[in-house]
Amino acid sequence: MKAILINIGVFFAALIVGGMVNMGLVIAGPMLIASPNGVDVTDIASIAASIHLFEIKHFVFPFLTHAVGTLVGAVLAYKFAFKYRKAMAYLVGGVFLLGGIANTFMIPAPTWFVVLDLLAAYIPMAWLGIQISQVSQTN
Repeated sequence: MKAILINIGVFFAALIVGGMVNMGLVIAGPMLIASPNGVDVTDIASIAASIHLFEIKHFVFPFLTHAVGTLVGAVLAYKFAFKYRKAMAYLVGGVFLLGGIANTFMIPAPTWFVVLDLLAAYIPMAWLGIQISQVSQTN
């Protein structure tokens, strides 16, 4: 019972911290890479009407947001889980993937970005988080 409770707490903590990293990058992104003129990135209607103005550089931070948030969450889940460390990291990646899928229905983006984001920013980042955690345990 103790292991289950610890893993539940670790799971939610990893989601919260990964989400906080995600939001931090969402906030920092427009400060580092300016949005196209006249686009309000806090308004989905503005994004939808102006998506043709976005260049590849405007998709760097959205991708990093999803990838780094997932990576941090997966590392924390693996490092602090009582048992089933890999499963915990992949579970965190899966939850972030579900968020990414939901995101594709809410915020318009080019197909190439949606495919890249869904295929590279979630489960592969959970895998990378496991690899990083395992290497740091042996050192």
